[in-house]
Amino acid sequence: VSRAQVQQEPWAETTEGTAISINCSHPKISTLDYIHWYRRFPGRGTEHLVMGLKVAQEVRSLPGRLLVAADRRWSALWLSRPRLGDAALYLCAL
Repeated sequence: VSRAQVQQEPWAETTEGTAISINCSHPKISTLDYIHWYRRFPGRGTEHLVMGLKVAQEVRSLPGRLLVAADRRWSALWLSRPRLGDAALYLCAL
């Protein structure tokens, strides 16, 4: 069984209130794979933010959107107005 792999940049930063796009590459994604985004705060559990297949999705727990390329080989979690409290480890998965 082959497993799809994702790649993310190890670091991204912005200032409070300035939009940021956190990118994820998944070149071997299969047709039925959902794209999931999570965030993890130090010392706390992992929070599921959003999942999608093809189209852009709103992220309900924070102001932002999941963006997915037409060929689905990459996605981005776009945070429109990040706050200091949004500083966390953001992870994508298939």
